[in-house]
Formats: sequence, C-alpha cells, structure tokens
Amino acid sequence: MVRSELIALLASRFPALTVKDAEAVVSVILTAIAERLADGAGGRVEIRGFGAFTANRRPPRIGRNPKTAEAVAIPAKYVPHFKPGRILRDRVIAAAKGEGRSAAAKAKDLETETG
Repeated sequence: MVRSELIALLASRFPALTVKDAEAVVSVILTAIAERLADGAGGRVEIRGFGAFTANRRPPRIGRNPKTAEAVAIPAKYVPHFKPGRILRDRVIAAAKGEGRSAAAKAKDLETETG
C-alpha cells in the first residue's frame, strides 16, 4: 500500500472526510512520527497494538570502497527502526498460515469441501 491508496481508503471508509481531509490526516500522522524520530537520539513513537518506531544508533565502523578496496571511515548515525507489536505480529502470522482470511472466504472453502 502506498500513501495515495491509504488516503483513498480513509476517504472511502469515512464518507464525512473528503479526499483532501484524508490527505491532511495522513500527512499529519506521518509528519509527527518523522519529527519525533528526528528530534534527537532515542526518539520513539509507540502505537499500541500496532508497533513502535524508534531511532536506533549505528556505531562508527570501517567500510571498504568497493571500487578501490580502500578503507573508509563510516561515522556513527541514527536510522529509523520499526518493531511490530504483538497483536500485529500475531495477525501477520495467522494470515500467513491461512487463518487470517475473511469469514466469507472460510465459508466458501467449507462449501467446497462438503460438496
């Protein structure tokens, strides 16, 4: 799913929201997450039942230039990281096992099995 699909989904699920309003909502949420992570070391955004966004520190290291094989010092940096919550993780695992399908899909499978 890309940003425009998320905006269209919000607008279709909530008829009171126009596409422009849905776009503003998505923009505010994503901007708030990005700003919190960029505020400094250790920024964290937790959404219960979904997961947590954190800024993880990568220590400095020595890398190699692939073209010349020369050693290059890579400075320490912070990178965004997402850790899914237990509820989201369980839903993804269940869906991968085929347990997360809709009731209609399960009923159709049951009809097919019983003839």
